[in-house]
Amino acid sequence: MRTQATGRSLGLLLCLDCHSIVRDAKLPHSRCPRCDARLHVRKPHSLAVTTWLVIAAAVLYVPANVLPVMDTHTIFDDENDTIMSGVLVLLHSGSWPIAVLVFIASIVVPLLKILVLAVLLYSVWRRSPRRRLQRSGLFRMVEFIGRWSMLDIYAISLLATLVQVRSFASIIVGWGAWAFGAVVVLTLVAARTFDERLLWDDA
Repeated sequence: MRTQATGRSLGLLLCLDCHSIVRDAKLPHSRCPRCDARLHVRKPHSLAVTTWLVIAAAVLYVPANVLPVMDTHTIFDDENDTIMSGVLVLLHSGSWPIAVLVFIASIVVPLLKILVLAVLLYSVWRRSPRRRLQRSGLFRMVEFIGRWSMLDIYAISLLATLVQVRSFASIIVGWGAWAFGAVVVLTLVAARTFDERLLWDDA
């Protein structure tokens, strides 16, 4: 197996605050010469923190899709809408482009982020040397998607505004929306706490 040089093997450290490269830092009390931030070989407790964040996101993903995201109350009747029921309503009304957008942004994207982060964590736990470049590309894809995480929240807002409400009606945010927002935040933070360099550490 071909050995690959890393910054750690060359005695280089990356400052996590200003992204400056520091050579021959004397750990554990060394600081960045540019911003005076404390230097670490790897993000402290990255693996444990990211694992718990992903587990919490996976647990909350179920109520986010099962519980109602909004409760509509009118003088005629009450209606509870989940994300999937909203997608079906949009499909039946002929608004299939918006239905596809809501389905991808609210169901597929969060699940994809959770699965990819879980695969990356499992490979780091095993210290697998295989397909490191591909796994690094997967992580960068999750990071890129994380920049658009607020699109998920926008999808719920769009779903609420597209529902035709009669007079004397009120819309209350359901527990599903709170769980969904928590999933978005947890996956976003998990991508930030995960240290990509762990994928390249030797077994």
